[in-house]
Amino acid sequence: MQSFIPEHYESKLNLYETQSAIGLVKRDFPASLEQALRLKRVSAPLFVDAKSGLNDDLNGVERPVSFWAPATGVEAQVVHSLAKWKRMALYRYDFYAGKGLYTDMNAIRQDEELDNAHSIYVDQWDWEKVITREDRNMAYLKETVQAIVTCICHTLDSLRVRFRSIDTELKREVTFVSSQELEDRWPELTPSEREYRFVKEHKTVFITEIGDQLRSGKPHDGRAPDYDDWHLNGDLLFYHPVLDMALEISSMGIRVDPESLDRQLALAHCDNRRQLPFHRMLLEGKLPLTMGGGIGQSRLCMLLLGKAHIGEVQSSLWDPHTVEVCEKAGVVLL
Repeated sequence: MQSFIPEHYESKLNLYETQSAIGLVKRDFPASLEQALRLKRVSAPLFVDAKSGLNDDLNGVERPVSFWAPATGVEAQVVHSLAKWKRMALYRYDFYAGKGLYTDMNAIRQDEELDNAHSIYVDQWDWEKVITREDRNMAYLKETVQAIVTCICHTLDSLRVRFRSIDTELKREVTFVSSQELEDRWPELTPSEREYRFVKEHKTVFITEIGDQLRSGKPHDGRAPDYDDWHLNGDLLFYHPVLDMALEISSMGIRVDPESLDRQLALAHCDNRRQLPFHRMLLEGKLPLTMGGGIGQSRLCMLLLGKAHIGEVQSSLWDPHTVEVCEKAGVVLL
């Protein structure tokens, strides 16, 4: 998919207003999230030791940006996300059950395909909290998802008070559906086509259980085997009418415990990771039980401000096609 600008699209905000609105979102939303989930803001790394096992492997095929750091004697990798680093941080900082952390995560994903919602620059609020064994269930995951959506809607309310031209509307109640239920309903469609159909119908949707094989023998989408429990995770999507698309805002889940990590490493043929420091600690039960996720900052701004392209709310590099179609439509890329 390539970038496109819908016919007759016109931004609700000028450039100055857009920057002010981005600032409001990046101030109000994390403050709301911090209270709702009982989180504390911490500092986060831009890069990690390549041999630590802390970098996120995403779907297992994306290449991390790496460089040799002579002063340290190690190869450094720019993070894809902080999914595993956050769990280690909770262990090191001695957080207790019910409390967690969040951070501003900045990443580079050099192999990302560029379109209206994808950029090689990724910015998100990464969060993680310690949970009890009793909280490792779907009901607790759903409760947390609804709390995040409520924070998003509160931020939209603040935006609409400040900027009267914003007419974005969001459904506050989340509809939950499993990836298997989507396949059962539309077996002839691709996973992305199923998402679009369901999200257009229900507006605010959380698709659960992503990563494991469905009855068709294929997964709904790829997930690294060493952070989310594939049976206790999911994606949060909103219907974005400007582009007539399902826009993913967050991927999150209850994290693997020793048993589910052992199973998923075997299923993903990633047994070589068992000797990495992070994985060894997890398999030995030394790390706390956690849940967490990432919430896209630019994606959220794009949704709430009614923007047609993510380049309207973040500064990045774009392919010639994107630059051309945006120039023709009078869309300014930051």
